[in-house]
Amino acid sequence: MQRSFDDLGTPLADVTFCVLDIETTGTDRGCDLITEIGVVKVRRGECLGTMATLVNPGKAIAPSVVVLTGITQSMVAIAPRIESVLPVLQEFIGDAVIVGHNVGFDMGFINAALLRTDRSSFRNTVIDTLPLARRLVRDEVPDCRLGTLAARFRLDHKPSHRALDDALATTDLLHLLLERAAGLGVLGLDDLVMLPKMGGHPQAGKLKLTHHLPRSPGVYRFLGAYDEVLYVGKATNLRQRVRSYFGSDDRRKIGPMLRETQRLAHTATSDPISAEILELRYLHRLNPRYNRVGTTWNKYCYVRVSTDESWPRLVITTEPAAAGLHIGPLSSRAVATAVIEAVQSALPIRRCGAKLGRNFKPAAGAVPCTGARLGVALCPCSGTSDEATYWRVVAQVIAAFTTSPQLVLDPLWTKVADLAASRRYEEAASMRDRALAFAAAITRQRLFDQLRSAGEVEIQIHDTVLHIRDGVLHSAQPQGQLLPTGLELPPPLSPAFPATLPRQAADEVLCLARAIERASFHARLQRCTGEWTWPATQVREVSRLDVVVSRLDVAA
Repeated sequence: MQRSFDDLGTPLADVTFCVLDIETTGTDRGCDLITEIGVVKVRRGECLGTMATLVNPGKAIAPSVVVLTGITQSMVAIAPRIESVLPVLQEFIGDAVIVGHNVGFDMGFINAALLRTDRSSFRNTVIDTLPLARRLVRDEVPDCRLGTLAARFRLDHKPSHRALDDALATTDLLHLLLERAAGLGVLGLDDLVMLPKMGGHPQAGKLKLTHHLPRSPGVYRFLGAYDEVLYVGKATNLRQRVRSYFGSDDRRKIGPMLRETQRLAHTATSDPISAEILELRYLHRLNPRYNRVGTTWNKYCYVRVSTDESWPRLVITTEPAAAGLHIGPLSSRAVATAVIEAVQSALPIRRCGAKLGRNFKPAAGAVPCTGARLGVALCPCSGTSDEATYWRVVAQVIAAFTTSPQLVLDPLWTKVADLAASRRYEEAASMRDRALAFAAAITRQRLFDQLRSAGEVEIQIHDTVLHIRDGVLHSAQPQGQLLPTGLELPPPLSPAFPATLPRQAADEVLCLARAIERASFHARLQRCTGEWTWPATQVREVSRLDVVVSRLDVAA
């Protein structure tokens, strides 16, 4: 069984260890086989039981292996085959933590045998005493072989290249290493798992900064010499997440950040959702130096229908204007461009970028726009289109953005099918991608609008009650810890023209909406003052595009 983060935070005194050792016919698990298995089960320093058995490999044992282990062909002749031993081994170990000296060798052979017999491999947490010994006692011994360690520290049991003897010696070594690790503040299973990786880290001396961190959800902050916030992150297990930075995390920014870190601060939350929201608020308000590379809200933008013009057009803006219909914020200008191209491919809204005010009149002899000459857009510039006809197109665009996305998706579907039938696969795929971008943007917008139109909401997810107001989390219970006041959001207007969501608030509303959607099977609505429609309506019409295009791609 795969252990959860909660399991990994278990105090070592409550952990059951199964110390394992095997003997084999050789070192190649592809062709060599197990000849003996020994397991010792312990908890709190007490032996709970042992398992030892010879195994008939069904093949000859090389003389050199006989000399090394003392296991002869006659000894294994009447022993059970591995097929009958494995079920007993799995039952004996159960969900205990597996321990061994160079345990990768032992588990490689055992899992290979499980695979050959159509059984599931072990997914237990595994502890290797070899890297632990290198981390904790390497300076005291010439090498970290089991025999050397047993002799140097006068362990009660001596290894003899017999499975149970070696397992007993490894058990003695495990208890010795646990005592040494306790002096470094290692009292939980998660710390023990990480200890070999953290030992060689150049900033390992700063591990003491993590000793006060709880094993609970929350937000952590790395602080510099002047208490400036260097980095902000969230975690479901604060202690484990922060300590992981001293292990295998090799991102380029981590080393310099740890060198500058002088103190750690944290804020515990009642649940992971609150941690996500609180992290976002810290990021937006503090803009920590080492978070800037990974943040993307500076790329957010909107697609605007300029209804304040006589001849509205689609434009990309970084901030919402006072007038017009806005979709967004979207994640990048590339996404916004794809949304505009999707609409322009389906509806003949003008493609020229000229701003045409209320009093615009085309000049005599004006040349039609390129889109008009190609027959894909209406052209007010040359006077060849009347305002009433054009506004009917604009009304269709507004409806596609708000209530009827099929007005765009259906024409795109037709074009994709026609292009694919003509074997113009690249063009069909490009049209499909525009449709996907449009559908994703509308779905994202519906998440925004539906959560914000709900007014004041109390929703229970697992054991936590979230108090939401206009799409913003205001508190999370049962612990009753109030989060900082959220960003002030304007109230939603009519469904056709919802109030534009500010860029800096989008992440929070979207995060909350997605969290509710993920936990929909565990969510229970307790109170709502507005309109609650959940899960949010998804735009699914575009799914057919993938099927057709991919099928025709294969045919080509």
